[in-house]
Amino acid sequence: MSKDNRHIDLDSADFFFGKNIQNLYFIGIGGIGMSALARYFAAKGMQVAGYDKTKTEITEALKDLGIDTHFEDDISKIEAKFLNKEQTLVIYTPAIPKDHSEFNYFKANGFQLMKRSAVLGEITKQTFCLAVAGTHGKTTTTSILGHLLNECGVEVTAFLGGISENYNSNLILNGTKVTVVEADEFDRSFLTLSPDFACITSMDADHLDIYGDASELIKSFKEFSERVKPNGKLFVKNGLPIEGITYGIEDDSDYSVKHIKIINGSYEFDVQTPKGLLERFRFNLPGRHNLSNALIALAMSVEYGIPHQQLAKALASYKGVKRRFTYQIRTSNLVYIDDYAHHPEEINAVHQAVREMYPGQKVLVVFQPHLFSRTKDFGEDFAKSLSKFDEVALLEIYPARELPIEGINSKWLWDKIENENKRLISKEQIIKTIQESQATVILTLGAGDIGEEVKHIKKALSVAS
Repeated sequence: MSKDNRHIDLDSADFFFGKNIQNLYFIGIGGIGMSALARYFAAKGMQVAGYDKTKTEITEALKDLGIDTHFEDDISKIEAKFLNKEQTLVIYTPAIPKDHSEFNYFKANGFQLMKRSAVLGEITKQTFCLAVAGTHGKTTTTSILGHLLNECGVEVTAFLGGISENYNSNLILNGTKVTVVEADEFDRSFLTLSPDFACITSMDADHLDIYGDASELIKSFKEFSERVKPNGKLFVKNGLPIEGITYGIEDDSDYSVKHIKIINGSYEFDVQTPKGLLERFRFNLPGRHNLSNALIALAMSVEYGIPHQQLAKALASYKGVKRRFTYQIRTSNLVYIDDYAHHPEEINAVHQAVREMYPGQKVLVVFQPHLFSRTKDFGEDFAKSLSKFDEVALLEIYPARELPIEGINSKWLWDKIENENKRLISKEQIIKTIQESQATVILTLGAGDIGEEVKHIKKALSVAS
């Protein structure tokens, strides 16, 4: 196993905040990456509080940890100790609007402010860092990698972009020698990292509201690849235009999945490595995209120095990430799966997985588009992806950080979908639409607030069945 001895004492935040900082205030604390940092520093004994615009399961979980969170953009809601600029660091997400009054108050009054990505970058500089980049697959790959290292006894902290089913958290905290992080291309955040190992899972066009065009996105990924430390290792999906250790499925990559079987809904396979064949892995998540995610996590773990048998045992115990092909109902006559897919390629991956696991069954997809700009940029591709399903129910676009774009709405997208069994519905009509369908496989897809509807859908369908 790696002999790297870098580690830090994170019982305080002195290592880069300075000795006076005792309080951390998060603007956008309910975000998946922000909340992981909030959990992390709270576990290290810091005083943590924050703002978010919406109450969610994540913010409620933070409150259960004693992290005060409020939902009005109002300085008077902030506890007095967090208004002491000598003792408070403000951490913010770039997704907050420019007119946010709390942010502008802190900025105008000389508080120390840091982007989430900069904080993460500072943490990783002090440790052996494994970073996972890519327009798709980051969260699942990061959670697999964090789980493998943790199960194999590595002193690891993993910041996850989703809630791990194994840990019911977006943070794995088991030591400070190694960090596992998502390298987020949004806002070029991943350029704050300096990883020892890094991988790139995909480079499909996305976030064109930030980058302008796909060539700028690719340029940014190449810049990220150059952030890997001189003696580090870069892993890339076979076929991407960046050099590194390659990985792929049933091909001639440096690391390749071989001899795939599907047994009782799980994959069983071997892995060809530069040093030979590693046999008999089992992985419980459906879909070739998930198999690819498992492979790169295994490859990085092998290169780190973890033995084959330990890895095989750890992978078999991996349960997945909430809202990443998550089974809500799984019976002989009804399957309900929820997934975060919000890009055409992600929808294609879910479609492939469903058809592979449930051949010949009728599939209904309920999809909530995420962002006006993404819907506009990929309208034709979304339509092609959605048209593959037997039935399509389309919700209105979830705006997130954006203002509407004239002429771009779900009716505009609905008109492009070539499927006779398509409907435009509201969130209030989801359950009725599903109950009226003859489909035996139900999917809810999207990165917006459709995730908040899942528990209601599950309850209604469970009662009906």
